[in-house]
Amino acid sequence: MKKVLVVLLALYGTVTLAQNKNAKASLEVDGVCLMCKTRIEKASLNTKGVKSAVWNVETHELKLIYDERKTNLETIQSKIIAVGHDTQELKATDEAYAKVHPCCRYRDQVVQDQHKESDEHKEKE
Repeated sequence: MKKVLVVLLALYGTVTLAQNKNAKASLEVDGVCLMCKTRIEKASLNTKGVKSAVWNVETHELKLIYDERKTNLETIQSKIIAVGHDTQELKATDEAYAKVHPCCRYRDQVVQDQHKESDEHKEKE
């Protein structure tokens, strides 16, 4: 019995040490503007264990630094979809999506086109 307990404790210690307190990851998150950026980053940073979250409006890439001992990518993604933004793996509910500002309705082609036109106009100036 003591041998089993010692083995279990050794395995637990190995698993605990294998978790990274500064894990890095990137996720694809849908959005179209700076309001989306703020919402996505805030949802990520409000997840216990997330140390850094930076979302790129043009590439839709969310770069994260987080403590694997406190959270995981599934938890972070669940916080993001809760505020109405889809990830590559998970889709926000229609109710959560409906709560985002009309300018941020990234699923609507009209909104996407408006943001593209705005970006093209800025490039010409």
